[in-house]
Amino acid sequence: MTQTATFHDLDGASVFITGGGSGIGASLTEGFLEQGAKVTFIGRSDASEFAQHMAEKHGNAPLFIQGDITETATLQAAIAAAEETHGPVTTLVNNAANDKRHSTAEVDDDFFDWMMAINLKAYFFACQAVVPQMQKAGFGSIINFSSISYMMGNAGYPLYTAANSGINGMTRSLAREFGPDKIRVNALAPGWVLTQKQKDMWVTEEGLQAHLDRQCLKDTLDPDDMIHGVLFLASNTSKMMTGQALVIDGGVVVTG
Repeated sequence: MTQTATFHDLDGASVFITGGGSGIGASLTEGFLEQGAKVTFIGRSDASEFAQHMAEKHGNAPLFIQGDITETATLQAAIAAAEETHGPVTTLVNNAANDKRHSTAEVDDDFFDWMMAINLKAYFFACQAVVPQMQKAGFGSIINFSSISYMMGNAGYPLYTAANSGINGMTRSLAREFGPDKIRVNALAPGWVLTQKQKDMWVTEEGLQAHLDRQCLKDTLDPDDMIHGVLFLASNTSKMMTGQALVIDGGVVVTG
């Protein structure tokens, strides 16, 4: 990552990131560490090696908690541990998600519940847990990752697009509810970010070219392209911005 801006108020800030050990989340963890933030992240897979590498690289060790965000008690306990270690969390990044492909016909109750649990329910309960800490601190910023997929009307993962649309609605309602506490709540909608998972599972030459044809900017999106948008939303640079959806997609969808 090439650091192009310094957000001074993030130095020493307590930050909590879901899925912060891989993909976009790993880039966000490093981006906050470079700003001097105290980062806690949760992930289902073991990211101890990544956390150690970050500590050696930046001299700023993140706190890694292994756990499943679909287990509400586990998720909220991790947020409590972040406060105990780093002080009240003042930035929450709900990043973890799963865009598993599926057709409408194959969805059953269990799959529906699982998709909502990871893509929407965990977002809500992370917000619920962090709000008292932000109220204690006197301010906070919540950043909920959504996706342009629902804006495009994409087929192939209807529960994922439903959850992402729901994230926008939840974001706006929470922004209204907690604005008096100086807690800002915004969404960030990436385009097709080429994480290793995407390359391994979904990217084809034809599909990628078709998507690039729809972008105004013809470069592919990398995880690092999400960092500065998130840092902007976390910092006081965006102190009067709340209830909004920031799109970083190379110019596929049009908002406004």
